[in-house]
Amino acid sequence: MIKSKEALSMSEALEYLKGKGSEEEKARSFIQKFVKLNPKDAKEMKEKLAKLDLMKMKSEQIVKVIDILPEDKEDLNKIFANVNLDEDETKKILDPVKEYK
Repeated sequence: MIKSKEALSMSEALEYLKGKGSEEEKARSFIQKFVKLNPKDAKEMKEKLAKLDLMKMKSEQIVKVIDILPEDKEDLNKIFANVNLDEDETKKILDPVKEYK
């Protein structure tokens, strides 16, 4: 049953896959191959990015930033494909990412 609809990073999703079932174990091992941050750091980064209060940044894009950890403007533009970010906005987003690399 769906209790709420919220965008989660892959790190946060791992916290929901704690069961011992074979399907959950398969999903967990698959996701762990791509996770770059632990759940605590992912939540902290999510809060920092949300506090930037950028009108152009949606929660879905925040979790993609956490999952991918873009290194430069070009990587960031892949996440924000339909949005034009100026230099200041790009810097504001990339600064917290650099803290967790």
